[in-house]
Amino acid sequence: MDGMNELTRIGGRDCALVGNPGAAAVLVQPVDWRELDGMADEAAQIREKTDAPFLLAAFAVENWDDELSPWPAPAAFEDGEFGGAAQDTLEYALGELIPAVEARCPAREARRWLLGGYSLAGLFALWASARTDRFSGVAAVSPSVWYPGWLDFARRNPTRAGRVYLSLGDREEKARNPVMARVGDAVREQYALLKGGPACVLEWNPGNHFADPEGRTAKGFAWLLG
Repeated sequence: MDGMNELTRIGGRDCALVGNPGAAAVLVQPVDWRELDGMADEAAQIREKTDAPFLLAAFAVENWDDELSPWPAPAAFEDGEFGGAAQDTLEYALGELIPAVEARCPAREARRWLLGGYSLAGLFALWASARTDRFSGVAAVSPSVWYPGWLDFARRNPTRAGRVYLSLGDREEKARNPVMARVGDAVREQYALLKGGPACVLEWNPGNHFADPEGRTAKGFAWLLG
């Protein structure tokens, strides 16, 4: 595993550090806490797609709908709501995770920090790239761009990243849920907003929203790594 495959605690959160600890490229990914054990498999899939060295730094999210949503909104599937605490999560990544990785895994050259995620974590990555220039690349994999108010925000707040990867399953816009069914048109508009700015791509994968999230995320990170 290029020398590192470690589960650890950083700033009160469970984290996984997998890959080359001295790599110039660090892939930052918020994941559901139950997915941390699978980060070695995802790293292996990234490695199958690129020879570029990298360190994957994944951190656990306990309350997915609250910690990754940029502002409060009604729930898409059931009673409840999105909490809109993404700013706190971004501050954790910038103020806790990144400094800890720098201290534990120093590199000999300037680092590239690349942020990516799946579903609501993909939306979080897009939103974060409009709030900070710390991340030079973003992988928004099956992102929740159907989120209420998102496209209005995206029109007013362009990304600060130099490379953006978007992807969606080709059956996601066929969802029975009318909110989710908007995702196809929304991701096309998101791509149109990005064209002419950062280097970007929109890739379509076979299947619905739940098909092969690890493999799809690995493809996104591999594209960012070049």
